[in-house]
Amino acid sequence: MLSNNRKINIDEIFRLYYRPLCLYALHYLHSTDDAEDVVQDCVTEFLERIDRGLEVDNVRSYLFMMVRNRSLDSLKLATCIDSNHTADEFVELIDESEYEEASFIEARLWTAIDSLPEKCREIFLLCKRDGLKYEEIAEELGISINTVKNQVSKALQTLKNGCHKIYMFFFG
Repeated sequence: MLSNNRKINIDEIFRLYYRPLCLYALHYLHSTDDAEDVVQDCVTEFLERIDRGLEVDNVRSYLFMMVRNRSLDSLKLATCIDSNHTADEFVELIDESEYEEASFIEARLWTAIDSLPEKCREIFLLCKRDGLKYEEIAEELGISINTVKNQVSKALQTLKNGCHKIYMFFFG
């Protein structure tokens, strides 16, 4: 996490929080483009506030609160929510801490998937994300069914090992 004793910089903010914040905003907005716009606006505004002297004890909580509020404001503007209501009235409808933690876990999972070798990642996503059967993947990519099985198995093992390392880092 960011140290309160040193200057906050944009690279560190994006490295630590961009993907989890986008996934968090996506829970509200259901549009990747809208979620990314909200997060970029919030990070920019946050950094401007820091430059003007704002002191923040918990950067993570502050950014998640900004993204939540901006997402709810965005929904109100899109008339998805009755404009007579305030963002605070909807807090009870969504378990904030659950969404925050799920966003970080999902971001770590996507980071691990992104780190798979290109062909392995492609096969894994065709299978798990797109729901194709091994035979369909083999036919589409012009490879054997055994190659598909091996690549999916390799991806699952890599992801399992990566999750174990993350777990041991935090709780070991």
